[in-house]
Amino acid sequence: MAAALIFAGGTGKRMNSRTKPKQFLEMHGKPIIIYTLEHFEYHNEIDMIIVVCLKEWIHELKGMLERYGITKVRRITEGGETGHDSIYLGLEAMEGMVDDEEIVLIHDGVRPLINEELISKNIAAVRKYGNAITAEPARESIVRSVDGQSVADVPARGQMYSAKAPQSFYYGKIRSLYRMARKDGIKSIDSAHLCSLYGEPMHMVKSTPNNLKITEPADFYMYRAVYEALEGQQLYGI
Repeated sequence: MAAALIFAGGTGKRMNSRTKPKQFLEMHGKPIIIYTLEHFEYHNEIDMIIVVCLKEWIHELKGMLERYGITKVRRITEGGETGHDSIYLGLEAMEGMVDDEEIVLIHDGVRPLINEELISKNIAAVRKYGNAITAEPARESIVRSVDGQSVADVPARGQMYSAKAPQSFYYGKIRSLYRMARKDGIKSIDSAHLCSLYGEPMHMVKSTPNNLKITEPADFYMYRAVYEALEGQQLYGI
């Protein structure tokens, strides 16, 4: 069995929403965070969910969990200043609830376009390789710049991938890396970046299509379009 750590501690400043953080924006009357949680709630290998949330929205989230029948959430803990901090706090909140040998899938609360197969592939990859980094091949050329003005080089596109989520590990291993980073004063972009900083080998798992992270207004409209297209496929057998 495995646990899911869902971090939803962002304030959503780039969404230009004055009333709600991005993870609580609604699509067809349901909050984005609930769409995300449902994938883990209904997966038969996930037995526990921990959510890292903005302090002032914890009470609201508890009501949402009850309203939408999300029963696997065992703890909601307050988030930190950055995504790195929120993951660290979530992992610490899991201590005593999971064993070091248990698998934990770390996932963005605002990344709802995953599916059961991707979760299963992450769990299987951790069992076989020790970890799993969901990734998507780069669709356009990637340029590298040191100063932000001139192009240093253009890596071969066939070798370039975008790190997505879930990013999955044995609990004891990833917790120790985040503790090391805290001691060393390091803050990473995500767990894959942290593994890279400490020289940890990583195994890639192919992402589902359109596994976007809802960060800006355009992302929300893209998500709605993709969701409605997928819904249409189910209804009409397209």
